[in-house]
Amino acid sequence: MSGHDSKYFSTTKKGEIPELKEELNSQYKDKRKDAVKKVIAAMTVGKDVSSLFTDVVNCMQTENLELKKLVYLYLINYAKSQPDLAILAVNTFVKDSQDPNPLIRALAVRTMGCIRVDKITEYLCDPLQRCLKDDDPYVRKTAAICVAKLYDINAELVEDRGFLDALKDLISDNNPMVVANAVAALAEIQESSSRPIFEITSHTLSKLLTALNECTEWGQVFILDALSKYKAADAREAENIVERVTPRLQHANCAVVLSAVKMILQQMELITSTDVVRNLCKKMAPPLVTLLSAEPEIQYVALRNINLIVQKRPTILAHEIKVFFCKYNDPIYVKMEKLEIMIKLASDRNIDQVLLEFKEYATEVDVDFVRKAVRAIGRCAIKLERAAERCISVLLELIKIKVNYVVQEAIIVIKDIFRRYPNTYESIIATLCESLDTLDEPEAKASMIWIIGEYAERIDNADELLESFLESFPEEPPQVQLQLLTATVKLFLKKPTEGPQQMIQVVLNNATVETDNPDLRDRAYIYWRLLSTDPEAAKDVVLAEKPVISDDSNQLDPSLLDELLSNIATLSSVYHKPPEAFVTRVKTAQKTEEEEYSDAGEQGYSDSPARVAESGASPPASAANAQHPAARQPAAPAALPDLLDLGMDNSNSAIVSVDEPATPAGPPLPVVLPASSGQGLQISAQLVRRDGQVFYSMMFENNSQVPLDGFMIQFNKNTFGLAAGGQLQVPQLLPGTSASTLLPMVLFQNIAPGPPNTLLQVAVKNNQQPVWYFNDKIYFHVLFTEDGRMERSTFLETWKSLPDSNEVSRDFPASVINSVETTLDRLAASNMFFIAKRKHANQEVLYLSAKIPRGIPFLIELTAVIGTPGVKCAIKTPSPEMAPLFFEAVETLLKS
Repeated sequence: MSGHDSKYFSTTKKGEIPELKEELNSQYKDKRKDAVKKVIAAMTVGKDVSSLFTDVVNCMQTENLELKKLVYLYLINYAKSQPDLAILAVNTFVKDSQDPNPLIRALAVRTMGCIRVDKITEYLCDPLQRCLKDDDPYVRKTAAICVAKLYDINAELVEDRGFLDALKDLISDNNPMVVANAVAALAEIQESSSRPIFEITSHTLSKLLTALNECTEWGQVFILDALSKYKAADAREAENIVERVTPRLQHANCAVVLSAVKMILQQMELITSTDVVRNLCKKMAPPLVTLLSAEPEIQYVALRNINLIVQKRPTILAHEIKVFFCKYNDPIYVKMEKLEIMIKLASDRNIDQVLLEFKEYATEVDVDFVRKAVRAIGRCAIKLERAAERCISVLLELIKIKVNYVVQEAIIVIKDIFRRYPNTYESIIATLCESLDTLDEPEAKASMIWIIGEYAERIDNADELLESFLESFPEEPPQVQLQLLTATVKLFLKKPTEGPQQMIQVVLNNATVETDNPDLRDRAYIYWRLLSTDPEAAKDVVLAEKPVISDDSNQLDPSLLDELLSNIATLSSVYHKPPEAFVTRVKTAQKTEEEEYSDAGEQGYSDSPARVAESGASPPASAANAQHPAARQPAAPAALPDLLDLGMDNSNSAIVSVDEPATPAGPPLPVVLPASSGQGLQISAQLVRRDGQVFYSMMFENNSQVPLDGFMIQFNKNTFGLAAGGQLQVPQLLPGTSASTLLPMVLFQNIAPGPPNTLLQVAVKNNQQPVWYFNDKIYFHVLFTEDGRMERSTFLETWKSLPDSNEVSRDFPASVINSVETTLDRLAASNMFFIAKRKHANQEVLYLSAKIPRGIPFLIELTAVIGTPGVKCAIKTPSPEMAPLFFEAVETLLKS
């Protein structure tokens, strides 16, 4: 390399940041403006230009509105990472809030509200108070929204400085947009407050109704949503309100129309005049129909809302069923919703039109849509008794088409029609049997088998038909196996000849010896016992008259329907779920940053394992949960374990034999089997944790007249797979004596499918009495492990790494934290470990961690005012489905 090559390693360029810095400090306005635009462009594409904070803030002192907006945009983005430097801009904000130009005044207040930095909020108060009383309505309406933003940052400050009263005063403002924004701000504040903030009175009602006619479309939505929560004093007032709101139904904006419909539906509940209600229903129909001519996405939202409306008020659209007929170019999601509404609107008057449509849909190319159309015909038959025969005729025509999935859906719905109208349409069974060989879907097979078994006495070759299914019995899905088992038993009871007798032997043998399915095996054993001991009793059970099924078109619970109708025009009405089912919480504070943690020590909090009994015993189980098998109701809420000695392999949850007693210490255990239900045997029990191990602490009391011995226990499948991990040690119990024991438990042995729950089903037997079944509760904090403590840095990293969707919160209004130290000691005793704490306004915020088996962590944030009822608990965990169980445990610990 020659000596001249060094020039390649030197450059006169300073780099992008230094060049921008130089341009920002230029004496020329245009150059400074271009430099700020370059900074904003770099910020937009993700470059870090926070080092230019001071230089950009210096550009605030300008009369140029465009430049000022750009600087404010930069401030909003970087003020959180540079809170100390952001204070430098406060003087300019305050000055701009008094600028002669109302646009600059509003811009200053809006920007200060968007900068979510606690240090700046106190400086915002005086400019905000001035702007709330500004002469210009544009400034006032901007200030109204700013109050809601300030409340989100510091609720206490807003209340102390009287901003809520100022907002309420703005409802009487002479400018409709100011009124609308004040309503919007108060509504948002009300959502994040547990006490009433915004209550409409008769005085404010007239103000809102006046403003409704003059404000923008979104302002109208805010006002209508607020009015929908107002309860009129009487029918007359409700009629007056509806009369003022009805013109909004003609609005071009869909949101305004739906909000008006919601408001009118709420007030109609109070209107007593049938003529008024009838006229309102007529007025609501055209705007709802008009929504269906919009884009497909808006159609879908409208249809989901109409689905709710017609369940409550079917007369509104009773004459408009044609608008719900599907078009060839409708997206599938729109077609499916239209089908649902057509079923709900189907009546004796229009059923012929509807059936023609459904029949047409059944020849479409979209398989899912065809299936739904065929099912819709069946649902109409079940709903309308007079039209049932016509529906069946259409279904038979569809079966003749010989399209496999159409035939199978038709058989499924015909089975339901037979249930709805027994002994009425059985003449078509022969036609159904012709399609037997084409069935390959479990639900269709199960339906056909049910029909053969139910009407075996009317089908000459019923045994041959069932036998064709028996050949593939071991390979069939459980749904088909269960139905085949029951149908064969029905056939045997109705035709106890040699053929069915051999079939029943084969089926029972397959269902008890060859299968691993416990439901199938248990049902087979019950049938076997019934048939071998008392065939007449078997007839009474298996051939009992079945209840007639009903129409499920209006499937929503009335209370849920009312709640969803009060949330029309929101996501709730689209999901058909109440808001709390998918909105985790309204955040009223910023996410915790590492520097906000206090240096409070972690020492002094016990690491000892929890004793659940110390946190308060649960109420005793009712006698309904602990009955003799013969006294149990026929419709049990969950499958009970089979404890009868049938030679089954129960290796996962074996019955353990009795040995020597062990005596647990602690307060009285809750009663799970009262003596009145256990023929004198009383059992008290509860899950506890001791020395890192879960035990089932039990007490047996013999109040009968005979000695009891040979105790055995078994646990049914449960969420955590809890099963006996050792021997149940209970000696012989003489009359009038008792014995206590600790049964070691193991986890994840026999896990129940489905959503997590705390149900623990237990069965206990002894040599002198029958099997006793009872329900107990799994206390979630018993599962908290001793290795759940986290370092602060790990806690923060884990919190940040988990998505926001994994964060769930709940309020405990009845819980009180009187002493932080006492509470932390109590939680530590249950393996909930203290991480740090901080103060937020007058609230204490505690951070803790816990862990359950398989290493699943729970990161906990508890917020409370010391000595005041009301604790907020927020958690983040990789398993948010466990959140309800966790909250129940925390609430129990806080109350103890």
